[in-house]
Amino acid sequence: MASTPAAAMAEAPTPTTLARKPKPPMSRLMRLSLKVVDRVADATRRADGTLNRCALSLLDPRVPAISSPCRGVASRDVVLDRASRLRARLFHPAAATAKASAAGLPVIVFFHGGGFAFLSAASPAYDAACRRIARYASVAVLSVDYRRAPEHRFPAPYDDGLAALRFLDDPKNHPLPLDVTRCYVAGDSAGGNIAHHVARRYALDPSSFRNVRLAGLVAIQPFFGGEERTDSELRLDGAAPIVSIDRADWMWRAFLPPGADRTHEAANFAHPAAAAGLESPAFPPVLLAIGGFDPLQDWQRRYAETLKGMGKDVRVAEYPDAIHAFYVFPVFDDARDFIIRMAQFVAESAPAAAAAASDQP
Repeated sequence: MASTPAAAMAEAPTPTTLARKPKPPMSRLMRLSLKVVDRVADATRRADGTLNRCALSLLDPRVPAISSPCRGVASRDVVLDRASRLRARLFHPAAATAKASAAGLPVIVFFHGGGFAFLSAASPAYDAACRRIARYASVAVLSVDYRRAPEHRFPAPYDDGLAALRFLDDPKNHPLPLDVTRCYVAGDSAGGNIAHHVARRYALDPSSFRNVRLAGLVAIQPFFGGEERTDSELRLDGAAPIVSIDRADWMWRAFLPPGADRTHEAANFAHPAAAAGLESPAFPPVLLAIGGFDPLQDWQRRYAETLKGMGKDVRVAEYPDAIHAFYVFPVFDDARDFIIRMAQFVAESAPAAAAAASDQP
């Protein structure tokens, strides 16, 4: 029996159905909380491209360093460069410190996320995340409080990252036993972008460092981009929390040099200027995290393909249900899994790093 026009219309998908976007699996409370965070952060962005830092300081209070062990990890604030007033927070597992008194602890130089403009090394979420990394991986974590946009644009955070490596290169600066021949750079989102560019700069002239040897790069959902809109950006815009097209575009405008677009080397790793250092054997192995509900995932996959095409060691950890910045939320099982993977990455690359260090003149 043929269906009536009315029945056919009832069976056909409506525009609303076609426009429906996937939602990441999480509790209603978590979804609501992240939506509030997004709205509040957006409210601090001014039309002239500046940020209301006063309001942000109230919304993102700095937590103090704790010199006595908290959950097995102690922390302290250190000055990396007095001229630029660059600071960092150093985390170390108390139990491992005694054992490492002879050889020293491996160290991860960490860069927090926040679109180059938001958050800090003392933000509650990043203080807690660095504690977990130090505890699970039995490493020291130097979380760099790099200069933020729009007050400090490209290349300020990259310069700060290199300054952190130079700080570690001088043994006189070490407040506890560190083995900087097993040094890693790591970060999430904008911090992942910074970690990549710092590794690239290091690889351009590794001989300028007496002691520091990069053993690995941990890029957690790094913030890359370009002028085109990828499938994942369009598909997940407005559906996934934290990252949206409008928000990401604002962050690039706040960070890149005036007049630059997203083809700039800081944003687009395919830019010819962004290739410098990647061919060097000193560019380290990479552990890359990708989330299935991260609008930036297509750029991250291209990043992995680019490095693999150059013969680089890239290990990709895929989390199909993960949102952007998933690993800072302990409520997600994937968060614990990835930090365990980080610990394994450090443990597995340590022998290779030691061998490479012994080959240096």
